[in-house]
Amino acid sequence: MGLEENLPNGVLLTSVEKLVNWTRKSSLWPATFGLACCAIEMMTTGAPRYDLARFGMEVFRASPRQADLMIVAGRVSNKMAPVLRQIYDQMPEPRWVLAMGVCASSGGMFNNYAIVQGVDHVVPVDMYLPGCPPRPEMLIDAILKIHAKIMDEPLGEKRAAELKASGYRTPMVPSSVKFAPKAKQLGALKTTHTPDVPNILEPGAQPKDTARSLTAGEAEELPSLADAARRSAGEE
Repeated sequence: MGLEENLPNGVLLTSVEKLVNWTRKSSLWPATFGLACCAIEMMTTGAPRYDLARFGMEVFRASPRQADLMIVAGRVSNKMAPVLRQIYDQMPEPRWVLAMGVCASSGGMFNNYAIVQGVDHVVPVDMYLPGCPPRPEMLIDAILKIHAKIMDEPLGEKRAAELKASGYRTPMVPSSVKFAPKAKQLGALKTTHTPDVPNILEPGAQPKDTARSLTAGEAEELPSLADAARRSAGEE
């Protein structure tokens, strides 16, 4: 009713990119890749209480060839990493990845030799969802933010050139910039950051060290940890 009243003479003008992206974001088919406890919350999101079908996501596809959104729910072990990459490669373009939970995003509490410290070491990630585990409302909110990201993506050769320029990694735009009312007016969306992370499937890959040492002046300004501990013990 509201759409017909607001359209002048029943005509709507748009671009091909906007129309195609609108259809894509309105019919995302997720691929099931539940690995740990976060998968329980993902299953709950698809249940009738939260009704994920409202957003065109009625069916979780067990076949990657019929899916375009991979929800990695849980920690990824080093043995599972090649399987994850194989399933991602079998998904048709365009495809998107959502890292659900801190374990999938950064390794979480499992900082050891057996767990991948972030699924972005294996596949490019479009959305990071924190939480241990995140609630269904948080997962729905992350999916809606992916919808907003899809609406701004180019098509065809433009998309291929953008992926190649970013090293086939998803440019990260802070939510404070992405969804700020004045962000588009100021052109802040052009400022992006691509995380410099190694692919664990590449032999000899090492993370880039971006840390720096403190200067003498900065070190003098920092309080001594021992003095702070003694003061804390005295106050108690």
